Amino acid sequence: MNNPYLVGAVLAVLGLALGSFDNVAIYRVPRGLSLWSPGSFCPRCRRPIAWHDNVPLLGYLLLRGRCRNCGDSISYRYPLVEFLSGALFLAVGAKHGFSWKVEMLPELLMVTVLLIVSFIDLDEQIIPNRIILPAIPLALALVALVAGTRGDWGILLRSLAGAAIGGVPLGLLALLFPRGMGMGDAKLSLFTGVVLGYHQLTGFFFAFLTGSLTGLALMALGKMGRKSRIPFGPFLSLGALVALFLGSQVWELYRGMIGR
Repeated sequence: MNNPYLVGAVLAVLGLALGSFDNVAIYRVPRGLSLWSPGSFCPRCRRPIAWHDNVPLLGYLLLRGRCRNCGDSISYRYPLVEFLSGALFLAVGAKHGFSWKVEMLPELLMVTVLLIVSFIDLDEQIIPNRIILPAIPLALALVALVAGTRGDWGILLRSLAGAAIGGVPLGLLALLFPRGMGMGDAKLSLFTGVVLGYHQLTGFFFAFLTGSLTGLALMALGKMGRKSRIPFGPFLSLGALVALFLGSQVWELYRGMIGR
């Protein structure tokens, strides 16, 4: 069962399939629609999408990016989200040597949630409670499963510390400066802290760095003013991904610099 090619193939298929679900959540959650019923439908003509047209990536290519019923163009975002989901699942697998490890479970949950909330935040400038609130206890339960399986409860303690590191500072900023930081950002950061533990600090660094540079670039281009708001969720997500895949290397680099 630990054949790396089999593990990679399963993760790729699972990631693509969940990417299709991610698209459903991205469209329906902000509109208050059910995630389960009705089945997939065209947002324009509202007619159901046949299962063979709904195969991740392949359906979009075969339809040449247009609805079979009304001919309306299908947003490039649908295949993009599916591709990103598959790629992130493969990246998590590569991180663990394409071997089935219980540590992958909270990480796969995290990359899935990050995809969903990032695209919703880009569209609506909200991080919906409907996604993030159930994700927090689920992530904590999965981390506890990892700790119990490995017989190392320090994993759970580090997870709780990461949650505090992630949630408390941004929660205070949201209370003190509500126009600059949303409580949804604090909840998202708390969630990623549960999975990342102390590496949440690395995520913070890259989130604020990329967010600040993007804001400065947009102001320089005249695309936004000093009081304009940009969604911070995607930057928190980007920082969390950097911390997930490169957190250990960044920490070792930092320790080496301090040691000198």
